[in-house]
Amino acid sequence: SSGINAEYGGAMQPTKLFSKAIVTGYKRGLRNQHSSISLLKIEGVDTKGDTEFYHGKRVAYIYRGQKARKNKVTKRETKLRVIWGKIRRAHGSSGLVRASFRTNLPPKAIGATVRVMLYPSRV
Repeated sequence: SSGINAEYGGAMQPTKLFSKAIVTGYKRGLRNQHSSISLLKIEGVDTKGDTEFYHGKRVAYIYRGQKARKNKVTKRETKLRVIWGKIRRAHGSSGLVRASFRTNLPPKAIGATVRVMLYPSRV
């Protein structure tokens, strides 16, 4: 794959397109949970300050459906489906973030991995 590092004489390194995160659950109080807001733990993010970079980034929850459907982009039959979301803000001080998805994440997504895309860039 084409990488930026080739210009500097180094070995070709693949460019990082996304970070991994784990869905830890929904935003909740003692008695009520708000399933429209999901909590994510991003790999390598351990403080509230570190989450700042990820605010506004797109999140993709990729899962496998029962029947194959035509993909809207590639026009191929595939069982893979995606629910897109966006990181809204930090949650607490230990590096968790709140994300809202176009449709709420299903409960089976708790504990699953999501992709945190490194766009849109705010730099």
